[in-house]
Amino acid sequence: MGNTTSGSATSLASTGGHFELAIDGHATTAYLKTVDGGYVRAGLMDEPIGPENHRIKHTSVVSIEPFSVEFGISGANDVLRWIQQSWRKEWSRRNGEIRHANFDLYQTFSHEFYDALITETTFPNLDGGSKDAAYVKVKIQPERVVTTKANGERVKSNLGQKQKLWLCSGFRLNIDGIQKIEYTNKIESFTIKQGIKALYTGAERFPQIEPTKIEFPSLSGTIALGYADGILEWYQKAVVTGGADPSMQKSGSLEFLAPDRAQVLFRLNLYEVGIHHAQVLQSTANADAIKRVKYELYVGRMDLDGSGMGFE
Repeated sequence: MGNTTSGSATSLASTGGHFELAIDGHATTAYLKTVDGGYVRAGLMDEPIGPENHRIKHTSVVSIEPFSVEFGISGANDVLRWIQQSWRKEWSRRNGEIRHANFDLYQTFSHEFYDALITETTFPNLDGGSKDAAYVKVKIQPERVVTTKANGERVKSNLGQKQKLWLCSGFRLNIDGIQKIEYTNKIESFTIKQGIKALYTGAERFPQIEPTKIEFPSLSGTIALGYADGILEWYQKAVVTGGADPSMQKSGSLEFLAPDRAQVLFRLNLYEVGIHHAQVLQSTANADAIKRVKYELYVGRMDLDGSGMGFE
């Protein structure tokens, strides 16, 4: 809803502003950058009736759209633990609440969810030259939602400098035995997906959701040609000369660093990592640019290590 200048309408208008996320009754101080979805949608049927091909439309089964939440990592331990458990196939269904507030931090409405699973976790584009704050985006699929009017309380604002604790430039890639891979300057955004199956049973209008397979993505990065000897040698052995896949696979980690690049905030441990493509990127004659190599790594499994955030 938009703003308005009339006196009576102003008191009724709602603006976007701030959000507060609570999981299993524990309020998190994570900064929510964006919130979307979480509403009930009815399926639509269009059926022919009678010899004259009249048609009628009506609703059928209903489903709940997933929530999409983009958050900063400061104060986000509850969400990060939930992600960690999901990747480990320790599926834990969570209840929670997203409280929406205006710019004065007064609640406008509350969106509760129940028996939810995380279906997607997306990490942002990582760029060694970026000064932007980094955010993780998750999709949350609940089995039930309830939307209620605000109770007039204020939400807790968490807009301080802690939200700049993790920048898109704060990362370091490590692969066992691959020298200088830590000089990777960019890694493209990637998403871990948890499949779910919706089961409609009996007279229940809303489906039960059950987890299925989990999909770990490939990592696509770039590194200066001067530092690429290790990655190119791996590519030559594993792809060009056709080295056996299992023996060419390695372990490693993607570390997310504080601005001082000394403290590891949290890391993704990488297992069964292999290389399946590498190339020297196109360059232009007489251009003052560093020649770089782009590579793609497949990953069999990832695990979130939050020891830097105070949990294992």
